[in-house]
Amino acid sequence: MTKRLALVITSVVLATLVFAGFGSIVVGNLRARRTTLVEIRRQAVEVAAQLDRYLDADAAINNPAVLRRRLQLLSVFSKALNLDGLTVVTLDKSGQFVGDPLPAGLKAESLDPVALRNKRVVSGNDGNLAFAAAPDVLSTGTLLVVVLTRQASSGVQAAVRTFLLAAIATLALGIGAAILLGRRLSKPIREASDATHRIAMGELSARLPEPHPADHDEFAELARSVNTMATELERARVLEQQFLLSVSHDLRTPLTSIRGYAEAISDGAGDPQKSAMVIKNEARRLERLVADLLDLAKLRAKGFSFRNERVDLVALAAVACDGFRPDAAERGLSIEHIGTGTLPVMADHDRLAQVSANLIENALKYATSLVTVTSAQDGRWAVLAVDDNGPGIAEADLPHVFDRLYVARSQPMRRENSSGLGLAIVRELVEAMGGEAMAARSPTGGARLAFRLPLVA
Repeated sequence: MTKRLALVITSVVLATLVFAGFGSIVVGNLRARRTTLVEIRRQAVEVAAQLDRYLDADAAINNPAVLRRRLQLLSVFSKALNLDGLTVVTLDKSGQFVGDPLPAGLKAESLDPVALRNKRVVSGNDGNLAFAAAPDVLSTGTLLVVVLTRQASSGVQAAVRTFLLAAIATLALGIGAAILLGRRLSKPIREASDATHRIAMGELSARLPEPHPADHDEFAELARSVNTMATELERARVLEQQFLLSVSHDLRTPLTSIRGYAEAISDGAGDPQKSAMVIKNEARRLERLVADLLDLAKLRAKGFSFRNERVDLVALAAVACDGFRPDAAERGLSIEHIGTGTLPVMADHDRLAQVSANLIENALKYATSLVTVTSAQDGRWAVLAVDDNGPGIAEADLPHVFDRLYVARSQPMRRENSSGLGLAIVRELVEAMGGEAMAARSPTGGARLAFRLPLVA
Protein backbone atom coordinates (compact mmCIF):
# COMPACT_ATOMS: atom_id res chain seq x y z
CA MET A 1 0.00 0.00 0.00
CA THR A 2 2.86 2.37 0.82
CA LYS A 3 4.37 1.94 -2.65
CA ARG A 4 1.04 2.45 -4.39
CA LEU A 5 0.24 5.53 -2.32
CA ALA A 6 3.71 6.98 -2.94
CA LEU A 7 3.33 6.32 -6.67
CA VAL A 8 -0.07 8.01 -6.78
CA ILE A 9 1.07 11.10 -4.85
CA THR A 10 4.27 11.37 -6.92
CA SER A 11 2.27 11.11 -10.13
CA VAL A 12 -0.10 13.84 -8.96
CA VAL A 13 2.80 16.12 -8.02
CA LEU A 14 4.55 15.47 -11.34
CA ALA A 15 1.38 16.06 -13.34
CA THR A 16 0.75 19.28 -11.41
CA LEU A 17 4.29 20.53 -12.11
CA VAL A 18 4.04 19.71 -15.81
CA PHE A 19 0.63 21.32 -16.12
CA ALA A 20 1.66 24.41 -14.15
CA GLY A 21 4.94 24.80 -16.06
CA PHE A 22 3.40 24.30 -19.49
CA GLY A 23 0.49 26.56 -18.62
CA SER A 24 2.83 29.28 -17.37
CA ILE A 25 4.89 29.11 -20.58
CA VAL A 26 1.81 29.29 -22.82
CA VAL A 27 0.15 32.09 -20.89
CA GLY A 28 3.44 34.01 -20.57
CA ASN A 29 4.16 33.77 -24.29
CA LEU A 30 0.65 34.86 -25.22
CA ARG A 31 0.84 37.81 -22.83
CA ALA A 32 4.35 38.74 -24.02
CA ARG A 33 3.28 38.65 -27.67
CA ARG A 34 0.30 40.86 -27.02
CA THR A 35 2.26 43.34 -24.89
CA THR A 36 5.21 43.47 -27.32
CA LEU A 37 2.92 43.90 -30.31
CA VAL A 38 1.08 46.82 -28.73
CA GLU A 39 4.34 48.48 -27.73
CA ILE A 40 6.16 48.21 -31.07
CA ARG A 41 3.02 49.27 -32.95
CA ARG A 42 2.91 52.43 -30.86
CA GLN A 43 6.63 53.01 -31.39
CA ALA A 44 6.38 52.45 -35.15
CA VAL A 45 3.58 55.01 -35.41
CA GLU A 46 5.58 57.55 -33.37
CA VAL A 47 8.74 57.06 -35.45
CA ALA A 48 6.78 57.34 -38.69
CA ALA A 49 5.11 60.54 -37.49
CA GLN A 50 8.49 62.15 -36.81
CA LEU A 51 10.25 60.73 -39.85
CA ASP A 52 10.05 64.01 -41.87
CA ARG A 53 11.83 65.88 -39.10
CA TYR A 54 14.41 63.10 -38.60
CA LEU A 55 15.31 63.13 -42.30
CA ASP A 56 14.78 66.89 -42.92
CA ALA A 57 12.77 65.85 -45.94
CA ASP A 58 11.94 69.47 -46.95
CA ALA A 59 15.62 70.21 -47.50
CA ALA A 60 16.04 67.08 -49.55
CA ILE A 61 12.80 67.30 -51.46
CA ASN A 62 14.51 68.05 -54.80
CA ASN A 63 17.53 65.87 -54.13
CA PRO A 64 16.71 62.16 -53.90
CA ALA A 65 20.37 61.33 -53.43
CA VAL A 66 20.46 63.35 -50.21
CA LEU A 67 17.33 61.50 -49.02
CA ARG A 68 18.93 58.16 -49.72
CA ARG A 69 22.09 59.16 -47.85
CA ARG A 70 20.05 60.25 -44.84
CA LEU A 71 18.15 56.96 -44.87
CA GLN A 72 21.46 55.13 -44.97
CA LEU A 73 22.71 57.30 -42.13
CA LEU A 74 19.58 56.43 -40.09
CA SER A 75 20.25 52.74 -40.74
CA VAL A 76 23.86 53.14 -39.61
CA PHE A 77 22.75 54.89 -36.41
CA SER A 78 20.18 52.15 -35.62
CA LYS A 79 22.87 49.49 -35.98
CA ALA A 80 25.36 51.46 -33.94
CA LEU A 81 22.79 51.86 -31.17
CA ASN A 82 21.95 48.13 -31.33
CA LEU A 83 18.54 48.89 -32.81
CA ASP A 84 18.56 46.05 -35.27
CA GLY A 85 14.78 45.81 -35.05
CA LEU A 86 14.34 49.29 -36.59
CA THR A 87 14.42 49.57 -40.37
CA VAL A 88 13.11 52.26 -42.74
CA VAL A 89 12.43 51.06 -46.27
CA THR A 90 10.80 52.54 -49.33
CA LEU A 91 7.72 50.99 -50.89
CA ASP A 92 7.68 51.53 -54.65
CA LYS A 93 4.63 51.57 -56.88
CA SER A 94 5.06 47.89 -57.77
CA GLY A 95 4.69 46.89 -54.10
CA GLN A 96 8.39 46.05 -53.64
CA PHE A 97 10.38 47.14 -50.60
CA VAL A 98 13.49 49.07 -51.66
CA GLY A 99 16.50 50.02 -49.57
CA ASP A 100 17.86 48.18 -46.57
CA PRO A 101 16.76 44.58 -46.15
CA LEU A 102 13.93 43.80 -43.80
CA PRO A 103 14.86 42.79 -40.23
CA ALA A 104 16.10 39.23 -39.83
CA GLY A 105 13.32 36.73 -39.47
CA LEU A 106 10.65 38.93 -41.04
CA LYS A 107 9.29 37.93 -44.41
CA ALA A 108 8.07 40.46 -46.93
CA GLU A 109 4.89 38.42 -47.30
CA SER A 110 3.99 39.24 -43.70
CA LEU A 111 3.65 42.97 -44.62
CA ASP A 112 0.58 44.11 -46.52
CA PRO A 113 1.62 46.64 -49.23
CA VAL A 114 -1.98 47.56 -50.03
CA ALA A 115 -2.73 48.42 -46.40
CA LEU A 116 0.49 50.38 -46.13
CA ARG A 117 -0.37 52.41 -49.29
CA ASN A 118 -3.71 53.15 -47.66
CA LYS A 119 -1.78 54.54 -44.72
CA ARG A 120 -2.78 51.75 -42.33
CA VAL A 121 -0.43 50.32 -39.74
CA VAL A 122 0.37 46.65 -40.26
CA SER A 123 1.33 44.50 -37.25
CA GLY A 124 1.39 40.88 -36.23
CA ASN A 125 3.48 37.96 -35.08
CA ASP A 126 5.69 35.65 -37.08
CA GLY A 127 6.38 32.94 -34.54
CA ASN A 128 7.91 34.65 -31.50
CA LEU A 129 8.84 37.67 -33.65
CA ALA A 130 6.49 40.61 -33.22
CA PHE A 131 6.53 43.22 -35.98
CA ALA A 132 4.84 46.52 -36.77
CA ALA A 133 5.04 48.59 -39.99
CA ALA A 134 3.87 52.20 -40.04
CA PRO A 135 3.70 54.17 -43.37
CA ASP A 136 4.74 57.78 -43.90
CA VAL A 137 4.34 59.66 -47.20
CA LEU A 138 6.93 62.38 -47.71
CA SER A 139 6.11 65.62 -49.45
CA THR A 140 8.00 64.25 -52.42
CA GLY A 141 5.43 61.45 -52.67
CA THR A 142 7.87 58.80 -51.53
CA LEU A 143 6.25 56.18 -49.33
CA LEU A 144 8.52 55.28 -46.45
CA VAL A 145 7.73 52.38 -44.14
CA VAL A 146 9.06 52.25 -40.59
CA VAL A 147 9.46 48.58 -39.61
CA LEU A 148 10.02 47.57 -36.01
CA THR A 149 10.59 43.99 -34.86
CA ARG A 150 11.19 42.47 -31.45
CA GLN A 151 11.34 39.00 -29.99
CA ALA A 152 8.21 38.45 -27.88
CA SER A 153 9.95 36.74 -24.98
CA SER A 154 8.22 36.37 -21.64
CA GLY A 155 11.46 35.58 -19.86
CA VAL A 156 10.38 31.94 -19.34
CA GLN A 157 13.31 30.66 -21.38
CA ALA A 158 15.74 32.30 -19.02
CA ALA A 159 13.93 30.80 -16.03
CA VAL A 160 13.64 27.27 -17.42
CA ARG A 161 16.73 26.09 -15.52
CA THR A 162 15.46 27.57 -12.28
CA PHE A 163 12.04 26.03 -12.90
CA LEU A 164 13.56 22.61 -13.55
CA LEU A 165 15.63 22.78 -10.37
CA ALA A 166 12.57 23.83 -8.37
CA ALA A 167 10.51 21.08 -10.00
CA ILE A 168 13.11 18.44 -9.11
CA ALA A 169 13.26 19.68 -5.52
CA THR A 170 9.44 19.72 -5.31
CA LEU A 171 9.24 16.23 -6.77
CA ALA A 172 11.80 14.94 -4.26
CA LEU A 173 9.84 16.51 -1.40
CA GLY A 174 6.63 15.01 -2.81
CA ILE A 175 8.18 11.54 -2.95
CA GLY A 176 9.47 11.85 0.61
CA ALA A 177 6.11 13.11 1.89
CA ALA A 178 4.32 10.33 -0.02
CA ILE A 179 6.51 7.64 1.54
CA LEU A 180 6.11 9.05 5.06
CA LEU A 181 2.36 9.55 4.60
CA GLY A 182 1.97 6.09 3.09
CA ARG A 183 3.77 4.46 6.02
CA ARG A 184 1.74 6.44 8.52
CA LEU A 185 -1.57 5.66 6.83
CA SER A 186 -0.79 2.02 6.24
CA LYS A 187 0.54 1.40 9.77
CA PRO A 188 -2.96 1.06 11.35
CA ILE A 189 -4.00 -1.23 8.51
CA ARG A 190 -0.90 -3.39 8.95
CA GLU A 191 -1.54 -3.56 12.69
CA ALA A 192 -5.19 -4.48 12.08
CA SER A 193 -4.17 -7.13 9.55
CA ASP A 194 -1.65 -8.60 11.99
CA ALA A 195 -4.17 -8.59 14.84
CA THR A 196 -6.92 -10.24 12.77
CA HIS A 197 -4.44 -12.86 11.56
CA ARG A 198 -3.48 -13.66 15.16
CA ILE A 199 -7.16 -13.83 16.11
CA ALA A 200 -7.83 -16.17 13.18
CA MET A 201 -4.98 -18.40 14.40
CA GLY A 202 -6.71 -18.70 17.79
CA GLU A 203 -4.98 -15.93 19.79
CA LEU A 204 -8.21 -14.27 20.91
CA SER A 205 -6.40 -12.04 23.41
CA ALA A 206 -4.83 -10.04 20.55
CA ARG A 207 -5.87 -6.39 20.62
CA LEU A 208 -5.09 -3.17 18.77
CA PRO A 209 -3.99 -0.04 20.69
CA GLU A 210 -7.16 1.57 21.96
CA PRO A 211 -7.67 4.94 20.19
CA HIS A 212 -8.32 8.14 22.09
CA PRO A 213 -12.03 8.63 22.90
CA ALA A 214 -12.03 11.87 20.90
CA ASP A 215 -10.79 10.11 17.75
CA HIS A 216 -13.59 9.04 15.42
CA ASP A 217 -11.84 8.71 12.08
CA GLU A 218 -11.86 5.56 9.96
CA PHE A 219 -8.74 4.07 11.56
CA ALA A 220 -10.03 4.68 15.09
CA GLU A 221 -13.35 3.03 14.24
CA LEU A 222 -11.49 0.14 12.59
CA ALA A 223 -9.41 -0.40 15.75
CA ARG A 224 -12.53 -0.32 17.93
CA SER A 225 -14.34 -2.76 15.62
CA VAL A 226 -11.42 -5.22 15.65
CA ASN A 227 -11.14 -5.01 19.44
CA THR A 228 -14.89 -5.48 19.84
CA MET A 229 -14.80 -8.47 17.51
CA ALA A 230 -11.92 -10.02 19.46
CA THR A 231 -13.72 -9.41 22.76
CA GLU A 232 -16.92 -11.01 21.48
CA LEU A 233 -15.03 -13.98 20.06
CA GLU A 234 -13.16 -14.46 23.32
CA ARG A 235 -16.40 -14.20 25.25
CA ALA A 236 -18.09 -16.64 22.86
CA ARG A 237 -15.29 -19.15 23.39
CA VAL A 238 -15.63 -18.85 27.19
CA LEU A 239 -19.41 -19.19 26.93
CA GLU A 240 -19.05 -22.20 24.67
CA GLN A 241 -16.72 -23.88 27.14
CA GLN A 242 -19.06 -23.08 30.00
CA PHE A 243 -22.02 -24.32 28.00
CA LEU A 244 -20.29 -27.59 27.16
CA LEU A 245 -19.38 -28.09 30.82
CA SER A 246 -22.94 -27.32 31.87
CA VAL A 247 -24.52 -29.60 29.28
CA SER A 248 -22.04 -32.34 30.08
CA HIS A 249 -22.97 -32.08 33.75
CA ASP A 250 -26.68 -32.05 32.97
CA LEU A 251 -26.25 -35.13 30.80
CA ARG A 252 -24.01 -36.96 33.23
CA THR A 253 -26.28 -36.48 36.28
CA PRO A 254 -29.41 -38.22 34.92
CA LEU A 255 -27.31 -40.83 33.13
CA THR A 256 -25.57 -41.64 36.42
CA SER A 257 -28.94 -42.05 38.14
CA ILE A 258 -30.30 -44.16 35.28
CA ARG A 259 -27.27 -46.44 35.29
CA GLY A 260 -27.26 -46.78 39.06
CA TYR A 261 -30.91 -47.74 39.35
CA ALA A 262 -30.66 -49.99 36.29
CA GLU A 263 -27.75 -51.86 37.94
CA ALA A 264 -29.78 -52.11 41.16
CA ILE A 265 -32.68 -53.67 39.26
CA SER A 266 -30.27 -55.98 37.48
CA ASP A 267 -28.76 -57.09 40.82
CA GLY A 268 -32.21 -57.57 42.35
CA ALA A 269 -31.57 -54.90 44.96
CA GLY A 270 -33.95 -52.08 45.81
CA ASP A 271 -37.56 -51.47 44.89
CA PRO A 272 -38.08 -52.07 41.14
CA GLN A 273 -41.13 -49.79 41.09
CA LYS A 274 -39.22 -46.89 42.66
CA SER A 275 -36.20 -47.50 40.44
CA ALA A 276 -38.37 -47.47 37.33
CA MET A 277 -39.95 -44.14 38.41
CA VAL A 278 -36.53 -42.56 38.93
CA ILE A 279 -35.31 -43.83 35.55
CA LYS A 280 -38.47 -42.45 33.93
CA ASN A 281 -38.03 -39.02 35.51
CA GLU A 282 -34.35 -38.82 34.59
CA ALA A 283 -35.17 -39.86 31.02
CA ARG A 284 -37.65 -36.98 30.84
CA ARG A 285 -34.91 -34.59 31.97
CA LEU A 286 -32.69 -35.87 29.17
CA GLU A 287 -35.54 -35.57 26.72
CA ARG A 288 -36.18 -31.96 27.78
CA LEU A 289 -32.50 -31.06 27.43
CA VAL A 290 -32.29 -32.59 23.96
CA ALA A 291 -35.53 -30.82 22.97
CA ASP A 292 -34.10 -27.49 24.12
CA LEU A 293 -30.96 -28.04 22.05
CA LEU A 294 -33.04 -28.93 18.99
CA ASP A 295 -35.28 -25.90 19.50
CA LEU A 296 -32.29 -23.55 19.63
CA ALA A 297 -30.82 -25.12 16.50
CA LYS A 298 -34.13 -24.73 14.64
CA LEU A 299 -34.54 -21.12 15.78
CA ARG A 300 -31.02 -20.25 14.66
CA ALA A 301 -31.63 -21.91 11.28
CA LYS A 302 -35.01 -20.13 10.95
CA GLY A 303 -36.59 -23.56 10.66
CA PHE A 304 -39.28 -22.97 13.27
CA SER A 305 -42.87 -22.74 12.07
CA PHE A 306 -45.55 -20.70 13.88
CA ARG A 307 -49.33 -21.01 13.72
CA ASN A 308 -50.42 -17.55 14.85
CA GLU A 309 -53.89 -17.12 16.29
CA ARG A 310 -55.69 -14.87 18.72
CA VAL A 311 -54.52 -15.72 22.25
CA ASP A 312 -55.61 -14.22 25.57
CA LEU A 313 -52.40 -13.63 27.51
CA VAL A 314 -54.23 -13.37 30.88
CA ALA A 315 -55.90 -16.76 30.45
CA LEU A 316 -52.67 -18.34 29.21
CA ALA A 317 -50.75 -17.06 32.25
CA ALA A 318 -53.42 -18.38 34.62
CA VAL A 319 -53.27 -21.85 33.03
CA ALA A 320 -49.46 -21.84 33.23
CA CYS A 321 -49.55 -20.93 36.95
CA ASP A 322 -52.06 -23.71 37.65
CA GLY A 323 -49.81 -26.20 35.91
CA PHE A 324 -46.78 -25.34 38.09
CA ARG A 325 -48.54 -25.08 41.48
CA PRO A 326 -48.07 -28.77 42.37
CA ASP A 327 -44.36 -28.59 41.58
CA ALA A 328 -44.07 -25.32 43.55
CA ALA A 329 -45.85 -26.87 46.52
CA GLU A 330 -43.34 -29.73 46.59
CA ARG A 331 -40.55 -27.15 46.81
CA GLY A 332 -42.32 -25.18 49.51
CA LEU A 333 -43.07 -22.26 47.19
CA SER A 334 -46.25 -20.50 46.16
CA ILE A 335 -47.26 -19.03 42.81
CA GLU A 336 -49.47 -15.96 42.58
CA HIS A 337 -51.11 -14.71 39.38
CA ILE A 338 -52.13 -11.05 39.02
CA GLY A 339 -54.24 -10.16 36.00
CA THR A 340 -57.83 -9.37 35.06
CA GLY A 341 -59.76 -8.86 31.88
CA THR A 342 -58.31 -9.95 28.58
CA LEU A 343 -55.09 -9.16 26.70
CA PRO A 344 -55.53 -10.44 23.14
CA VAL A 345 -52.35 -11.00 21.11
CA MET A 346 -51.54 -12.72 17.82
CA ALA A 347 -49.17 -15.61 18.60
CA ASP A 348 -48.61 -19.34 18.42
CA HIS A 349 -50.48 -20.69 21.47
CA ASP A 350 -48.17 -23.65 22.08
CA ARG A 351 -44.99 -21.60 21.68
CA LEU A 352 -46.37 -18.85 23.91
CA ALA A 353 -47.22 -21.47 26.56
CA GLN A 354 -43.63 -22.75 26.26
CA VAL A 355 -42.30 -19.23 26.82
CA SER A 356 -44.45 -18.74 29.92
CA ALA A 357 -43.49 -22.15 31.28
CA ASN A 358 -39.77 -21.45 30.81
CA LEU A 359 -40.03 -18.15 32.68
CA ILE A 360 -41.99 -19.67 35.58
CA GLU A 361 -39.68 -22.68 35.74
CA ASN A 362 -36.64 -20.37 35.87
CA ALA A 363 -38.21 -18.33 38.68
CA LEU A 364 -38.92 -21.48 40.70
CA LYS A 365 -35.22 -22.33 40.64
CA TYR A 366 -34.22 -19.14 42.44
CA ALA A 367 -37.28 -18.09 44.50
CA THR A 368 -37.12 -18.49 48.25
CA SER A 369 -40.85 -18.45 48.87
CA LEU A 370 -42.92 -16.68 46.20
CA VAL A 371 -43.22 -16.41 42.43
CA THR A 372 -45.52 -13.71 41.08
CA VAL A 373 -46.86 -13.81 37.51
CA THR A 374 -48.36 -10.51 36.31
CA SER A 375 -50.37 -9.96 33.13
CA ALA A 376 -50.93 -6.29 32.32
CA GLN A 377 -51.27 -3.75 29.52
CA ASP A 378 -48.51 -1.22 28.79
CA GLY A 379 -49.69 1.15 26.08
CA ARG A 380 -50.09 -0.87 22.89
CA TRP A 381 -48.28 -3.85 24.42
CA ALA A 382 -49.47 -6.86 26.41
CA VAL A 383 -46.85 -7.70 29.07
CA LEU A 384 -46.32 -10.89 31.06
CA ALA A 385 -43.80 -10.49 33.91
CA VAL A 386 -42.52 -13.19 36.25
CA ASP A 387 -41.01 -12.03 39.58
CA ASP A 388 -39.19 -14.08 42.19
CA ASN A 389 -37.93 -13.11 45.64
CA GLY A 390 -34.58 -14.78 45.20
CA PRO A 391 -31.08 -13.24 45.22
CA GLY A 392 -31.68 -11.32 41.96
CA ILE A 393 -29.41 -10.64 39.00
CA ALA A 394 -26.36 -8.40 38.98
CA GLU A 395 -26.64 -5.19 36.94
CA ALA A 396 -23.76 -6.29 34.69
CA ASP A 397 -25.59 -9.52 33.85
CA LEU A 398 -29.04 -8.05 33.08
CA PRO A 399 -28.30 -7.23 29.38
CA HIS A 400 -27.09 -10.81 28.78
CA VAL A 401 -29.68 -12.88 30.63
CA PHE A 402 -31.33 -14.05 27.39
CA ASP A 403 -28.08 -14.57 25.47
CA ARG A 404 -27.29 -18.03 24.18
CA LEU A 405 -24.79 -19.94 26.31
CA TYR A 406 -24.55 -17.04 28.80
CA VAL A 407 -23.44 -17.76 32.36
CA ALA A 408 -23.69 -14.98 34.92
CA ARG A 409 -20.52 -13.59 36.44
CA SER A 410 -21.87 -14.12 39.94
CA GLN A 411 -24.16 -17.14 39.85
CA PRO A 412 -26.71 -17.27 42.68
CA MET A 413 -27.54 -20.53 44.38
CA ARG A 414 -30.35 -22.46 42.74
CA ARG A 415 -32.20 -25.62 43.52
CA GLU A 416 -31.10 -27.73 40.54
CA ASN A 417 -28.60 -27.77 37.74
CA SER A 418 -29.62 -26.71 34.25
CA SER A 419 -27.96 -25.78 31.02
CA GLY A 420 -29.73 -22.40 31.00
CA LEU A 421 -31.12 -22.87 27.50
CA GLY A 422 -34.66 -22.00 28.51
CA LEU A 423 -34.17 -18.23 28.60
CA ALA A 424 -32.34 -18.22 25.26
CA ILE A 425 -35.33 -20.07 23.77
CA VAL A 426 -37.68 -17.51 25.37
CA ARG A 427 -36.06 -14.59 23.57
CA GLU A 428 -35.84 -16.41 20.24
CA LEU A 429 -39.53 -17.38 20.33
CA VAL A 430 -40.78 -13.98 21.52
CA GLU A 431 -38.80 -12.05 18.91
CA ALA A 432 -39.95 -14.46 16.20
CA MET A 433 -43.56 -13.62 17.18
CA GLY A 434 -42.89 -9.87 16.99
CA GLY A 435 -42.27 -9.18 20.67
CA GLU A 436 -39.41 -8.40 23.03
CA ALA A 437 -37.90 -10.15 26.08
CA MET A 438 -36.75 -8.08 29.07
CA ALA A 439 -34.85 -8.55 32.33
CA ALA A 440 -34.78 -6.22 35.35
CA ARG A 441 -34.62 -6.09 39.13
CA SER A 442 -37.85 -7.14 40.79
CA PRO A 443 -39.65 -4.91 43.31
CA THR A 444 -39.60 -7.96 45.60
CA GLY A 445 -35.79 -7.89 45.59
CA GLY A 446 -35.24 -10.77 43.19
CA ALA A 447 -35.32 -10.87 39.41
CA ARG A 448 -38.03 -9.89 36.96
CA LEU A 449 -38.07 -11.65 33.60
CA ALA A 450 -40.78 -10.54 31.20
CA PHE A 451 -41.84 -10.35 27.60
CA ARG A 452 -44.29 -8.21 25.67
CA LEU A 453 -46.28 -8.68 22.49
CA PRO A 454 -48.35 -6.19 20.45
CA LEU A 455 -51.99 -6.01 21.47
CA VAL A 456 -54.63 -6.96 18.94
CA ALA A 457 -57.34 -4.36 18.46
